[in-house]
Amino acid sequence: MAFYMEKMTVRDMKQAMEKTRTVIIPTGVVEQHGYHLPLSTDILNAVKPTVLAGDRLNAVVAPSVNYCFSGGELLGTVNVNPNTFGLYISEIVSEFARMGFENIIVLLGHGGTDNLNALKNSFHMLLRKNKDMAEKITLSIIEVFNLSPVWMSGFKLEPEHDFHAGMMETSVMKYWAPELVGDEIVMDDEYLAKMMRTDQDWFEKRIKPVDSPYIVETVGQRDEIEVGVMGLPERASKELGEQICNEIIDNLVEYVDMLENHRKNK
Repeated sequence: MAFYMEKMTVRDMKQAMEKTRTVIIPTGVVEQHGYHLPLSTDILNAVKPTVLAGDRLNAVVAPSVNYCFSGGELLGTVNVNPNTFGLYISEIVSEFARMGFENIIVLLGHGGTDNLNALKNSFHMLLRKNKDMAEKITLSIIEVFNLSPVWMSGFKLEPEHDFHAGMMETSVMKYWAPELVGDEIVMDDEYLAKMMRTDQDWFEKRIKPVDSPYIVETVGQRDEIEVGVMGLPERASKELGEQICNEIIDNLVEYVDMLENHRKNK
């Protein structure tokens, strides 16, 4: 069963670590998800699976880290420099390693190209510069949607894909937080919506003051985007969300069990 740190004392932590040396750090972002999903969607993406898997999950669950880098700039989105995020999570990882945890999992409710790359780079450097730590722990980065083949299939839909605030993400929200899902779905104009379904990074605007390969681009969000949905939310259903959630839970539990078995058999 899972042990939730926000409810625990020092004694509780000691008792939990007699049963598991795996900790899960859920991470999310405060970010726009159109007009039908809340700004907390990606936080819930990371937190809800650890709650719903509670009876089966042999791990300590840390309080969630709720800020990272989105890249979007619509009202309500809070961007933290991705390098800051990577370094901050590395500090948290180091503390859990100090406590004696041997399997440390960062569960991402929000991926994002810049965010993920910065986190991986920070972790590579953390392990490289702390070889004693590297020999004692496993450090995992799991984007929550990678635990669900059904959710992943949305990224591969043709001719247009299902990304941010689309069918899959709206479906899981309909399942684990239906009270936060709005009935009215609003989209950007047809061309913008289509382009954002074609490429999840199309929303970025890149500017060079001089046309040269040596010039560093300025990157921001395209001015014409007002809603920012990158998918097909009109196809969402609670039943699909339940299917996705069950896959996430099953695969998360299986992964934790594998890590714990490896630890015990070392």
